[in-house]
Amino acid sequence: MTQDSQHGKWTISSSDDDDEDLPLSGTTTSKPHRAAVSSHSSHLSASPPSPKLGPVTATVEVKPEPANTPVSSLVIGSEARQLAAMNQLNPVKYESSPSLAGKRKKEVSDSPGWALSDSDDDDDDDDDDDGDVKGKSLSNLPKRAPPSPKTKKPKVENERPPSPHGRLYYIDEPEDFFESSIPCLNDTYRFYLNKVTGLDRKYNSGFNYCFDIAWMVKQFPSEDRPVLIVHGDKREAKARLVQQAQPFPHIRFCQAKLDIAFGTHHTKMMLLWYEEGFRVIILTSNLIRADWYQKTQGMWMSPMFPRLPKGSSESAGESPTFFKRDLLEYLAAYRAPELEEWIQRIKEHDLSETRVYLVGSTPGRYVGSDMERWGHLRLRKLLYDHTDPVAGEEKWPVIGQFSSIGSMGLDKTKWLKGEFQRTMTTLGKSSLRSDPPMHLVYPSVEDVRTSLEGYPAGGSLPYSIQTAQKQLWLHSFFHRWKANGTGRSHAMPHIKTYMRTSPDFTQLAWFLVTSANLSKAAWGALEKNNTQVMVRSYELGVLYVPAAFNMKTFPLHKNPFPASSSSGFPVPFDLPPTCYSPKDQPWIWNIPYSQAPDTHGNIWVPS
Repeated sequence: MTQDSQHGKWTISSSDDDDEDLPLSGTTTSKPHRAAVSSHSSHLSASPPSPKLGPVTATVEVKPEPANTPVSSLVIGSEARQLAAMNQLNPVKYESSPSLAGKRKKEVSDSPGWALSDSDDDDDDDDDDDGDVKGKSLSNLPKRAPPSPKTKKPKVENERPPSPHGRLYYIDEPEDFFESSIPCLNDTYRFYLNKVTGLDRKYNSGFNYCFDIAWMVKQFPSEDRPVLIVHGDKREAKARLVQQAQPFPHIRFCQAKLDIAFGTHHTKMMLLWYEEGFRVIILTSNLIRADWYQKTQGMWMSPMFPRLPKGSSESAGESPTFFKRDLLEYLAAYRAPELEEWIQRIKEHDLSETRVYLVGSTPGRYVGSDMERWGHLRLRKLLYDHTDPVAGEEKWPVIGQFSSIGSMGLDKTKWLKGEFQRTMTTLGKSSLRSDPPMHLVYPSVEDVRTSLEGYPAGGSLPYSIQTAQKQLWLHSFFHRWKANGTGRSHAMPHIKTYMRTSPDFTQLAWFLVTSANLSKAAWGALEKNNTQVMVRSYELGVLYVPAAFNMKTFPLHKNPFPASSSSGFPVPFDLPPTCYSPKDQPWIWNIPYSQAPDTHGNIWVPS
């Protein structure tokens, strides 16, 4: 059905959530099978080389794509990401009298774009100038440094394989772009932001990892150690993923079961095997170059977990946060024989140094005590057990920051200010049911327009007009993406964080970094008069509580960089958040933006 609205003409989608009559979920394990890495909205297990150190630069160069590209003409991912890829390859230039009737540039490549993940389709959509954008020109936008002159590189025998995702996929990066910086040994929080090409060097001190299969294989040791990729792709998307891996016989796949409609495998985790032990990395980026190029991403990196002495008890190597138990339970929930070897390996290691709590979601309907195992009820249980009430807590705001939004219902009481707020406001065993301010951080149209990527950055912010029009009440909670303290105001967020701060924003009661966006699919929703919770998707994150670090609260500092000189918790955006002005609108991916050019001189025309 087509209607007119304040956003223009739009069409109502018929893809509302349909609850299915499925049996209640349980957890079982299966027979052992060989295992190894995980990708594409996924988790990953492997034996990588040791991290390297190196200088950071920001010069880029586009390499010509060989004529015979394998797995050609791929556009994988959500409709929003596909549109972003098309806009980057075939931009529509801004003119003084822009018209949506203007035509796109002629195709310059047979390949329509990058292979992009559909991991952000969560549900049934599943100091910037705040003034009017109409009169703005390119001179108002952030300036990019001119590229330094380059000499043409001679072609070498071991050139990396051609990308199956289009010629722009292999824009040359500085040599260490995908390499990790070794954190200082006294690093307290083990929480990092990714490097962003185009930022001042002082803001780039993070860990980066591989994501396209051909590149990933090149980084591993030459003896082709086993790699297991855990994914949620089905049908054609699965076939494309398998086809990418055909040149690499040591790569195997494990398909996550998605039994409930509109669910996704959205977890992003790596299990990395070393001679001296293994490491867990929980992060917010998909295994694609675009997610780590000019977006804001975050990760938690575990210590190196050593092997336990032979003959150790089953309870050995547990942390005060029960991280080992919870990680094993999460992996077992996949009911996948391919993961059994990893489960056994983890049991043989010492995870006692871990100081964060695991917060996961797995698809299913849960009752009784199982309701507190996953989703927001898991977070509620942890906050109840491991945080303490604070004086004046009714004034301590709740902050949620995310890159995708699902259906919240007809009004705020249906989910957001009902069950979800009760979780987010839990502080210890206090009987107070406070109603503090709730700040939701989501980029505005202006944030996207003036970003490093320009309008195509909105392809990773898949909030649709169909969903937005049904919940205009939600937009009163929105705040701009501003991150001057971390230098990332123009690097659009794909990171997802949730927290509780003091009224003056100098203290933090808790902090969560996760793959979970603002949706019932990710966090779960109560059913049957609150006696059952239904979760659609796989998600994973880590929760920081002060007690695990022998603190009452985490200190917050305005300028967290450089990290070595600050003991404050590194929140990735500016506090307090900046509320939308009356002129601001949330970014909606499937409506046109033609009144002002982005940083590349283009407009946004959904096709």
